[in-house]
Amino acid sequence: MLTTDFLVIGLGIVGISIARELKSRFPDAGVLVVEKEPESALHSSGRNSGVLHAGFYYTADSLKARFTRDGNRQLTEYCDEYSLPINKCGKLVVAKDESELGSLDELFSRGHANGIEIQQVTANEARDLDPRAITFERALYSPTTSSVDPLVIVRHMEELAKSEKILFLYNTSYLSRKGDTVTTTGEKIRAGYVVNAAGLHADKIALDYGYSKDYRILPFKGLYLYSSEPPGSFNKHIYPVPDLRNPFLGVHFTITVEGKVKIGPTAIPAFWRENYQGLNNFSITEMIDIVSREFMLLAFGKFDFLQLTLRELRKFSRKHMVHLATHLATGIKTTDYKNWGKPGIRAQLVNIRTKQLEMDFVIEGDNKSMHILNAVSPGFTCSIPFARHVCDSISENLN
Repeated sequence: MLTTDFLVIGLGIVGISIARELKSRFPDAGVLVVEKEPESALHSSGRNSGVLHAGFYYTADSLKARFTRDGNRQLTEYCDEYSLPINKCGKLVVAKDESELGSLDELFSRGHANGIEIQQVTANEARDLDPRAITFERALYSPTTSSVDPLVIVRHMEELAKSEKILFLYNTSYLSRKGDTVTTTGEKIRAGYVVNAAGLHADKIALDYGYSKDYRILPFKGLYLYSSEPPGSFNKHIYPVPDLRNPFLGVHFTITVEGKVKIGPTAIPAFWRENYQGLNNFSITEMIDIVSREFMLLAFGKFDFLQLTLRELRKFSRKHMVHLATHLATGIKTTDYKNWGKPGIRAQLVNIRTKQLEMDFVIEGDNKSMHILNAVSPGFTCSIPFARHVCDSISENLN
C-alpha cells in the first residue's frame, strides 16, 4: 500500500495546478497524482478551445470574473516566462443588430466593474482591427484575449511538477474508498487528504465521500470546424453577443496559436460522459442516468433546455455552422470549412434540486477531502487562481 499526505485524482489543468500549489504550501508533504489515462490532459484540458479569456462576460460578484481576469494575466506571464507559444491576437465582440447593443453595453459594464481592459469601438474601428469583422454600429475589443496550446501548457507544468518531487501514477483509475484508503485499479493508497479533480467523473467520486448530493455532471459535446484558409486570414477572434442566461457563447471565430481559424463550438447534449465519437467509451448505465437527467430538464428545467438542444443539434450540419458564422465576418465560404476538429466534452454541473445549470465554480469538502464539482468554462484560463482558491479552502479545513 502506498501512503501520501495529499492525493490528487485527475491530471488535467486543474489537477496539476492544485498539486503544484499544495507542494508550494506544504513543501515537506508528499503529493501524489493519479490519472486513469496513460498521459495527462487527454480529456477537457487537452480538447478545449485554447482561448485565454479576459473575464468581461461575468458579473463582478462571481468567482469566474476574478479568476478569469487573474488567470489570463498569470497564464500569459507563464507562457512568456517559459517561452511557450501564445498568440496575443485580441478579441472583437460584434453586434448583429440594434437589439444586441444593450447586451454589448452590459458586457462593457461588467468588464469595467471587473477591472478588465476592454474598449468600445465603432464599426469602422472594428474593421480597422479586423477588416473582415461585421458589426452593427459598434463592437467591444478585448486586447488581452489570446490563444495558447493547452496540451503544451499542461505537459510543461507536469514536467515542472516532477522536478518539484510530485509523484504520478498513470493508467490508475479510482474505484472506491474506505476511510482514508483509496482503492484504484493499481495500488491501494492511504491518503491524509484527497482532492477530487476528476472532471467528468468528479460527481461520482464525491458521492463516495458524502458530497455532490444536489449535483450531477451533465456532459455537452463541443465540436469546431477548421478553415483551410492560410494563417493570418483573420486578425482577431470574433465573437457574437452571447445569451447571458446560459453558459455557452455561440458560434464564433477562434484564431489558434498557429494563426489558423476555426468556427464553433457546438454545445450538444451528450449521452454518456466520454461520448466523443461513435460508441467509444459507451456505458449503458451512464446513458440511462444522463438521458433521464436530460428528460428531467426538458420537463422541469428552469430554462428552455429543449430550445437549447434543438438549436445545438442543428450545428451538426456543416452548412448551418458556416451560415451562422457569416453573420460575424465577410468572405466565409462553406468550401473553406470541411474538417471537424477533435471533439471535447464539457463537464457541466446541474443542480438536480433546483433543476438549473450551475454557472459558477462549485467545490465541496471538509478536513479529509475536497471535490472540484464545477470547474466550468473558462476553467483553463482560471486554473492558477482557482487552484489557489481551492488550496485556501483546504488550508482552512486543515486548521
